[in-house]
Amino acid sequence: MSCSCDSGKLQPFESGLAQLVNAASSVQETEVVELQDALGRVLARNVLSTLAVPPADNSAMDGYAVSYKDLAEGKVFQISQRVAAGHQATAFTQGTAVRLFTGSEIPEGADTVIMQEEARLEGEGVRFVGKPCKGDHIRRAGQDISIGDQVIMQGTVLAPQHLGVLASVGVADVSVYRRLRVAVLNTGDELVMLGMPCPQGKIYNSNFFTLSGLLSRLGCDVWTPGIVKDTPEATQQALAKAAGKADLILSSGGVSVGEEDHVKSAVEALGSLSLWRLAIKPGKPLAFGEVKGTPFIGLPGNPSAVLVTFLMLARPYLLKMQGARNLQPRQYQVHAGFDRTKAISRKEFLRVTVTNEDGKLFAAPAHSQSSGVLSSAVMADGLLVVPEQTPVTKGDLLDFIPFAELGAV
Repeated sequence: MSCSCDSGKLQPFESGLAQLVNAASSVQETEVVELQDALGRVLARNVLSTLAVPPADNSAMDGYAVSYKDLAEGKVFQISQRVAAGHQATAFTQGTAVRLFTGSEIPEGADTVIMQEEARLEGEGVRFVGKPCKGDHIRRAGQDISIGDQVIMQGTVLAPQHLGVLASVGVADVSVYRRLRVAVLNTGDELVMLGMPCPQGKIYNSNFFTLSGLLSRLGCDVWTPGIVKDTPEATQQALAKAAGKADLILSSGGVSVGEEDHVKSAVEALGSLSLWRLAIKPGKPLAFGEVKGTPFIGLPGNPSAVLVTFLMLARPYLLKMQGARNLQPRQYQVHAGFDRTKAISRKEFLRVTVTNEDGKLFAAPAHSQSSGVLSSAVMADGLLVVPEQTPVTKGDLLDFIPFAELGAV
């Protein structure tokens, strides 16, 4: 089926991204995994706490628990008991002090903790200096989490801090959406896999390792048929095989207009395309459609274009498929650290380094911005967004997306 978008006009980046995200269907299958195996997985159900954290009032520091009404200048308190963290206190004796440590349970009847730096031992007793306030240095039961609180929301991509919070309320395993399986197709007779000789005219297949790394960061399983030869027959065969094995087919190369670019026509022969060519730099020849009912995203072949288009377009699509709630990275405004009088017609994502100059952040291009130069991404801190038809003057405020926000570090 021919592409309804087959025209000379480039589709704006925003509408192309919206089309991709709106077309993504979230997986419904779930599995239960142990908490230690849940890092990076997408939570499939809300988690409500059955515990309070902390479970009882406890001391925020080493010191002594007293009843505030017993405090009087110069008074020496008898030390009635010593309570270490993890041990239960006995009944509190009014008018005495209880030796505590950080995390120790507060005995019922005591209502104030005085830090040990403000305590002076005198024989078998203790005298306090300073002027404490009632309730000082006590962490109340449920201060962090109360029983019935929603701890983590469905659709959250679980980070280490989420695992810590879940463990604090006694959750040993969680329900997560199953992993996606993504077929990665690299096309081009010029490509050679690592470990093989690389004769003149050939290049090593770097795109596969970029994509497999990015997909692994997203928790996807990767399948590949290997390098696909530049023939219509081989391209169709690889696409048909991938359609039967994966939730998404992701290709690099072959979607432009060259005589040896066979991916676009092969996809149209086996399925359909609904998006082709975006007003984005790098990455204009991007394609989206389906092959035998399996979603297909065709990325450009140039290494930096592969990186940028995956991060800005394929990544949110995959997050939506995984059931994640937050699809877009946070952006921050920084100052342009360069001038460029020429405005281009496509939205541009520059690989930039960010420096601090007198308290202001400035971004400048890292090395060459050619779509074939991947080393600039290694030198860069993230992507600077330059809107279409926009000249740049040093000091202009522009949106910056750190690689850390994109899972690319």
